[in-house]
Parts: sequence; structure tokens; C-alpha cells
Amino acid sequence: MRVLGIETSCDETGIALYDGDDGLIAHALHSQVAAHAAYGGVVPELASRDHIRRLLPLCERVLDEAGCGREGIDAIAYTAGPGLIGALLVGSTFAHGLARGLDVPVLGVHHMEGHLLAPMLEERAPAFPFIALLVSGGHTQLVKVEALGRYELLGESVDDAAGEAFDKAARMLGLGYPGGPAVAKMALSGTPGRFRFPRPMTSKPGLDFSFSGLKTYTRNTLRDEAGPDGADETLRADVALAFEQAVVDTLAIKCRRAMEQTGVRRLVVAGGVGANRALRERLTALEKSHQAELFFPRLDFCTDNGAMIAYAGHERLVAGQRDGTEMLAVPRWPLTELPGLEEGRLEGLRQTV
Repeated sequence: MRVLGIETSCDETGIALYDGDDGLIAHALHSQVAAHAAYGGVVPELASRDHIRRLLPLCERVLDEAGCGREGIDAIAYTAGPGLIGALLVGSTFAHGLARGLDVPVLGVHHMEGHLLAPMLEERAPAFPFIALLVSGGHTQLVKVEALGRYELLGESVDDAAGEAFDKAARMLGLGYPGGPAVAKMALSGTPGRFRFPRPMTSKPGLDFSFSGLKTYTRNTLRDEAGPDGADETLRADVALAFEQAVVDTLAIKCRRAMEQTGVRRLVVAGGVGANRALRERLTALEKSHQAELFFPRLDFCTDNGAMIAYAGHERLVAGQRDGTEMLAVPRWPLTELPGLEEGRLEGLRQTV
């Protein structure tokens, strides 16, 4: 089955074509970062309008690259949630309209399921079961993955996700959007050891996260250490490094704890923060010290993309799951409420809408 994947959950428009025999054939992505940078974050209405402009040209580009026409599409998968409701509706409407015109099946995919399955697109793919660290702008979760559709939530952020915390720290440091890459770049020139920020919720048992307190600690440090002319470049770099180290250590500690508690030694890291160099280095060290297996998607597939949606959709479509005629957009959708491969798709979704 050859599946066209469509991703429009937030501020990136992704299209990809995945074949069950040949793997990923072609993919294209348009990022809206430049459009939202002036506002310091995503403006939902602007995001929705840009998806409308980009979808058809990106779709035609992918099909041209794949060397096939629309008749070469056997099914369509799109991001049904979670995400911004307007952006989701754009992708859902486009997918169902195209599917009806081509008379092919269509299926809404869970955005975070796409992320945790993204490493399956690599030559070295993880086997089940594994622990997934889903870490992005909107989510920070640890999930035990027994099989596709069989997920156990082990822990999640009780306030800000890690990506949100990076964005807010970046604003305090006078950096641009998105905050993660900006903080990481500034941290490279920081002085190790000048500041040590707390590692939240690591001194007590459990696998939940909390990054909200790090914002306050960052703000207070900048206020207390700044001179009469404000925080200079050296102070900002040292704070950026201390903040990044605190987030990375916290994530690594919880990953180690999750592997120890479950006995599962395969760890998949997915989501935008998974591209952070310091996090990759820290988890690589953890992999060696705990005889674990670590899996990352390629950097292009850490952020939102159509390839992960095409793959996740393919796996469910070949199992017989379908949307029917209902166009789906679910802004809040717990990953653990997804149906398994053997369950009817619509029945599973009605439990969450």
C-alpha cells in the first residue's frame, strides 16, 4: 500500500509518500518559523492560513519527486490530533477531499504516535517493546510501547513541556523563536559550573516532569546576577548553559529510572527537543553505562513531518482501520486512548471526542 501522509498539527506543513515495500519514497516540509518569529510563538490563525497555501504545492512536489501521479496513491493518512484545531481542520479537510476524489481510504493519525514511530523509518529500527521519550514543544512524556497501539503512560509533565520551557527561557535571555535551538547555541559559549540549576522532581520517586520552576529560577538568576546595565553576554551564556544542563539531566534521570522500573532497555527519543545535541550526548552516555539500546530519528524527522504520519497511517491502514466519511480534528487526544490494530478505528476515536 502506498500512503500519502499529511501533517498540519501546528506550524509545519509536511507531506510524504510511503510504500510498504519500498519504504519512504519522497517527502517535503515547509516550516513557518520565520512567519511566527516576530510574535515569539505560533499564531494559530496565521498557521492555519499558511497550511492552506502550502498543502497542494507540497503534495504536487512530493508526487513529482516520487515519479507518480495522484493515481499512484493507494490511501491517505493525516494528523487528526492533538494540535491546533484550525490547523488540524485544514489537513483533515484536504485529506478527505483528496481521498474522496481519488476514491481511496483515509485515516486520521495521532500526532504523538507518529513521533514515537519515526525511528521505524531508519535502517536501524527498534524492536518492541521499548520506552519512548516524547519531548517536544507541547509534550513531555515517557511511554512504554508494547506494540503499535499498545501504550502505557509512565510519566508526563505536570506543567510546561520541555520545549515550552526552552521557549520561555529564550525570551528571558533576549533570544528568538524557536527557543530550543537559540538557547542551545548560546549555551555553547557558557562557562561550565558557574551556575547549577535544580533538577525538578528527581529527588523523589516517580516519572513525572516539571519544568515551570526552572523558568522562575532562570528569571531570578538573571535578576540577581545582572549588573546596572542588565545581563551581559557572558551572564546570558552561562545561564543558558545551566538551564540546558538542568533540562537534559532531568530527562536523562527519568529515562534511566523508566528503564530500571520496567526492565526495558530499548529507548526511543522523539520530538523536536530530541534534536538537542547535549541531550543526545547525555543519553548516549546513558546507553553505554546501562547496556541499553538508544534510537533517534534523523534530525529531519525530530520535528513535525509528513513521513512519520505516512508510516503510522500505513501500519493502521493495512490492518483495516479507516475513518469513514467523518472528518476528524481532535485538539486534545490522550495517546493511551488510541485503539489497537485489531480494534475498529471509529469506535476508538469516539471514546476521546
